[in-house]
This record gives sequence, C-alpha cells and structure tokens, in this order.
Amino acid sequence: MNDIRRRLKQGELLLGQMVLELFTPGIGPMLDACGLDFVIFDMEHGRCDIALLSEMIASCRGSKIVPMARVPDVGFAPLSRVLDLGARGVMVPRVETRQQAEEIVSQLKYAPMGKRGVALGVAHDLYRAGTPNFFAAANEEIAVILLLETAKAFENLDEIVSVPGVDIAWMGHYDLTVSMGIPAQFDHPRFLSAMDSLITACRKHDVAPGFLPPTAESAVHWINKGFRAISLGSDIGVFLDGVRKFQAHVQQKGVIA
Repeated sequence: MNDIRRRLKQGELLLGQMVLELFTPGIGPMLDACGLDFVIFDMEHGRCDIALLSEMIASCRGSKIVPMARVPDVGFAPLSRVLDLGARGVMVPRVETRQQAEEIVSQLKYAPMGKRGVALGVAHDLYRAGTPNFFAAANEEIAVILLLETAKAFENLDEIVSVPGVDIAWMGHYDLTVSMGIPAQFDHPRFLSAMDSLITACRKHDVAPGFLPPTAESAVHWINKGFRAISLGSDIGVFLDGVRKFQAHVQQKGVIA
C-alpha cells in the first residue's frame, strides 16, 4: 500500500533518492534499509529505459520503498505506461502551463478523475485483476509530481500548483537557473526568490514542494524553509562523495606500505 500521498497531506517530511546510474536490483531495498521512503528511477537523464524500469520496480517488491519514475519528457506517451509497470508515482519534466498540468493529472488517474487506460491482471496489480474498488484506490495511491524548471513555469506557478490532483511541485534547480540566465548560481537572489515562491504557492494549495539538494546542509536548510519531499542527492553524487571522503580519510591517516 502506497501512503505517500496521505503522508504528504498530513504534512510529513518524506526522504528518498533519485537514481540515474546504479540500476541494480538491490538499490531499492538498500534505500529501504537506510530508512528512506521513496526512490525515483530517472528515465530522463539516467540510462533507464522502459524494460529496465520494469525490472527496477519489480525489485522493490517486498520492501517498504515506494518506486516512482521520472519520465523522459512531458510528451512521453502514454504517461500511464510506467504506472502499468507498477510505479507508484510519476515525475514529469518541463511542465510550464496549467493546461499541461491538467493533462498530466488526467492521464495518470482513472475515470472519473481522469482518462487513464485500463489494463488489469498485469504488473501494477500483481497479475490479479482488481475489484470495482480498485480504481478509486489506485487514484488515491498514485503520486503526481510536476517538475518546474523554466522561467515560464514560474510565471505560471500559481495556476500550475493549483491544479487538483497535483501532489508535489518539484524545483528543477539547474534547468531553472539556465532558463533565467544565471546558470548554476544557486545563491542568486532571483533563484532564492523562486524557491520562496514555490514554497508559498505550495502552502496555499496544499501541495508538497520537492527538491534535490546537493548536500546534507542544504537539505536541512530547505526542509526548515518548508520543503517536504526531498531527494538526498542522487545515487551518483552520494556514491562519489562517500568514496572521496573514505579515500581522503585513509590518506590523511597515512598508509603503511
């Protein structure tokens, strides 16, 4: 049972990780063993295709980790395909308008909330065709995550975040700063203002703001500011950081040949 949406509505902080490279069957259970809540398998910037995604989602069964997918593009069709594989949430890149947000929600929800196509007795329902109550329950479980990463998106921020069915509005920080003409300047007043604007809009419309901070210190800062869905870096960043710290410690202590 995926209770991500319920927990977010109750104001809880949820922690997970974005996976771009380490697509091993153990990654989901390993993150679960660390006490994380969710994993997002990245099909946009990572090497994950639809077949690999299916394997990664299946590998999460038996653990408490909630598998979600970042699809390659807002035009990825059908968006619900990753849900039929068993993903319990979908992150959609480059959302810029209310119309796009409404269409995304519609594709990811069964009628009467949306128009998701019906395929039962497949991976998402563990090959057991559900009862008539299945559709409403599925609509309650599936998390809709909109990735806001352009200046245009932030011009339309309130309209986008106010769309019913949106659960997480995620800050796409690198793309946004490039779009704003301040690439990778995360201490720039315009970027910081955008972060504050996202928090304000999400509070207004009972949506959770999401972010991938690069460091633990950054994570704590933005959590205290109001972000409630946090990726603890990415698999690549955390792995490289861990190895470098391990290596530096060994070298500092000296190695006896």
